[in-house]
Amino acid sequence: MAKIVRLEPIAQETSIETNGNLLSVLINKDLDVLKECGGRGMCATCHVYVREGMQSLSPINRREQRTLEVITTCKTNSRLACQARVLQDGVIVELPPGMYINSIKDIEALIGRRAEQDLLHPITGQVLVEAGKLITRSTMKQIEDTTSFKMGEFFAQSTDV
Repeated sequence: MAKIVRLEPIAQETSIETNGNLLSVLINKDLDVLKECGGRGMCATCHVYVREGMQSLSPINRREQRTLEVITTCKTNSRLACQARVLQDGVIVELPPGMYINSIKDIEALIGRRAEQDLLHPITGQVLVEAGKLITRSTMKQIEDTTSFKMGEFFAQSTDV
């Protein structure tokens, strides 16, 4: 039986089959979701906030919990859309502001322009460039020096995950 999920702040409702994951809702609404880890619950690119209906979702599994622990914008109502399965009606999901960046080349293409929205790291959700900031070569150098975009490297360096 289909369940209804509401997406905010875009004010759209959609139906999903019972036990379907929230990621399929985002994809069906043509929202650009990177799925950096392929839906395995190992990155931040499908991170959402559950405004209402947390009890209407499947419980957080161990992998999701470990990934949420490294996401810098994680809150108590955070979930990974690829891991959260809809069990009952009443789920309202808030999409975090910002755009996840797949690689350093995505930012390089924006040199000389102001970021229209926060540019976010695909694994941690860390803000790499704040909305409104001018993206320069020195910005790029700073990001390159401090940030890894490879999931294997990131998780190998982390003792918590």
